[in-house]
Parts: sequence; C-alpha cells; structure tokens
Amino acid sequence: MIKLGEKQELVVVKKVDFGAYLAVSEEQAENRVLLPAAQLPEGCKPGDRITVFIYRDSSDRLIATVREPGLVMGQVAELTVAQTGKIGAFLDWGLEKDLLLPFREQRGKVKQGDKVLVSLYVDKSSRLCATMNVYKNLRTDSPYHAEDMVRGRVYELSDNFGAFVAVDNIYSALISKKELYGDVELGTDVEARVIRVKEDGKLDLSIRKKGLLQLDEDAEKILDLLDSYSGALPFSDKAAPEVIKYETGMSKNEFKRAVGRLLKQGKVEIGEKTIRRVNR
Repeated sequence: MIKLGEKQELVVVKKVDFGAYLAVSEEQAENRVLLPAAQLPEGCKPGDRITVFIYRDSSDRLIATVREPGLVMGQVAELTVAQTGKIGAFLDWGLEKDLLLPFREQRGKVKQGDKVLVSLYVDKSSRLCATMNVYKNLRTDSPYHAEDMVRGRVYELSDNFGAFVAVDNIYSALISKKELYGDVELGTDVEARVIRVKEDGKLDLSIRKKGLLQLDEDAEKILDLLDSYSGALPFSDKAAPEVIKYETGMSKNEFKRAVGRLLKQGKVEIGEKTIRRVNR
C-alpha cells in the first residue's frame, strides 16, 4: 500500500519520458505513483527500488519525491510560515508545494516568518495538512531525569492543567498550574526543571527555582517593583490575587512569602493598603 505522508521504499515498475512509475511491488503495478524525471537517480531502471516520500501535488495527485521533507507522518517538527491566506497559513517544508496549516488547526495567530511546531494529518479530502495540536505525536522516551534542566516550546495553555510543553520539540511535558511562574506565552520557548518523570514517560516540569533560591529571586523582584513605584506599592499582601498576579507575576502565596522575607530582613514596612521600602 502506498502511504501518504510517509517515506517508503518502492519499486520502479515503468519508465516514461516524464519520469518513472513506482509501486509497492511489481505485482501491484496498477496502484502506482509518479516520480518526476528530474528526480530519477542516474541509471534508474525497472526493478530498482527507491526510497521516496509520498504527498500530493498542486493538482491533488499523488506524487513521489526523493527530496527530504521537513516533516513526516507521526512526527513533530518546527516549520516556517511562508505565507498566510484565506484558508490558513502555508508552511515551508522543503517540497515544491507548501504545506497548509488550516485556521482551525492553529493555536494562536500565526504570521509570515513565524516558526511553528506542527504534525501532519490527512484531512477529509485525503490531503496532507499541518496541525499545531502535536500532543499525540510527542515522544515519551526522553533521556531526562528529575532535576535536569530542559528547554521546550509551549504549544498549548490550559486553564485546568497548565502549560503543555514539547521539550526539545520532541518530548511530552507539562508545567502544572502550581508550577507556572511569571508570563508564559503560547508559542514561546521556556527553560524549566524536571521535577518528575511519570510512569508513562511524560515529564512534569517547573519553571520555578528550588526553595530559597526562588524566594530570594521573588524578594528581589519585589524590591525592583518598589523602586519603580518610588518606594511604595499601592497595594499590600491583602490585595486580590488577580491584582498581585498582574503586577508581579506571582501567586498571592508566593508574594506573601517574599514580602514576609523582606519584612523579616527589615527592608519593607507593611501598611493596611500599601507596602513601603525601608531605606537604611
């Protein structure tokens, strides 16, 4: 069976002026696909076997190529947006015809020049398309262990779960809501620490540093914020969590712990509706 979107070894069953027809076997020559003449290996003849990638040309006909595609079925890859149109974005994947990324398969707005993480799928019209929903194609056999530092692309944000990350653009990982810190945006790369490798091989990550290191960093961030407000914040640790998150990027508990540290160090004073820096 000739497999759309995959690389496979096929046999030459017939040569013509404009190329060669390939099939799974000589016995299945009626189910064949064309490899254009410009891509035929020198001296190619019937019976030879050639490894090709199968996709559809601009007329939606099955076509074979010896060129290396930027993405094959079942994998995840980063591709560049070549242009955008009325039905979606078109991605450069190294072949004559750009790959369509339909609007409904996008996560956030993409524009020309963006690098997007995608997988392949076959749509209802039997055409190859790209999707930014890469979860099912990410691998779970990473070489990483707890406490390793990793880098990955945030490909989905969930109010219920947190930030889904493709580590090295290959491996499946999650930054849970409680481990999120600061502004994490869809489509950006983050550096994170592996806090656990789950039984299924997926990684649990944190972008927070360990213990006192994070507390010191949070405290310094508050001091910098105080300086930007001329030494006095217009809210205290009793403010609504949404206000604290917006102003500092911290949760209310994180903010209170850091303010408590600064208070113990004698660097701030806490009022009913304000926090002031103590100059010493």
